Amino acid sequence: MPPTDRRSRILESAATLFAEKGINASTVRDIADGVGILSGSLYHHFDSKDAMVEAIVVEYLEALTKRYTAAVLPHSDPRAQLHELVLASLQVVQEHEHASEIYQANRKYFEGSDRFNSVRDLAAAVQVAWAEVIDTGVRSGVFRADVNPRVFHRFLRDAVFLASRWYHPSEVYSIEDLAEDTARIFLDGFTVAGSRLS
Repeated sequence: MPPTDRRSRILESAATLFAEKGINASTVRDIADGVGILSGSLYHHFDSKDAMVEAIVVEYLEALTKRYTAAVLPHSDPRAQLHELVLASLQVVQEHEHASEIYQANRKYFEGSDRFNSVRDLAAAVQVAWAEVIDTGVRSGVFRADVNPRVFHRFLRDAVFLASRWYHPSEVYSIEDLAEDTARIFLDGFTVAGSRLS
């Protein structure tokens, strides 16, 4: 088996284990067993378990930042930009489901260690992309100024990035449908225009 194929298989095995059992509960032997090789053979490709974690999460976060650039640039309207961020995020999460779960469930794991500088830098770039769109919308009067934009971002972020725990695309309800509904709920609310509480 070519080294690149074996490396990919190792990362697939590791990603599945880290997502299902957690990083700390997964051992190098577990990962090696999943690929059908000896534990020592893993170190020909990665110097540690954390190197595997880093490779998996960096690939996911890089995919997000690239997709964000492609999604936002064609649009000048903050509403359209926010919708595209939601759609791009949901698509990337579906493509990197294990990596997304690893990152969301282990955010504190990436704090402090120099090993994860690249993870933190990319995560910051992801946050900036959302913040810039939201802040632009507030400044232009398209989004409300009486709601804390960071609170809005956190609620929307969790709705988007944790959706993979319950949502599975189907012909009946596609990922585009979910993006449309998510953007509509956060931008327009769930009440009919003009209705009031009695």
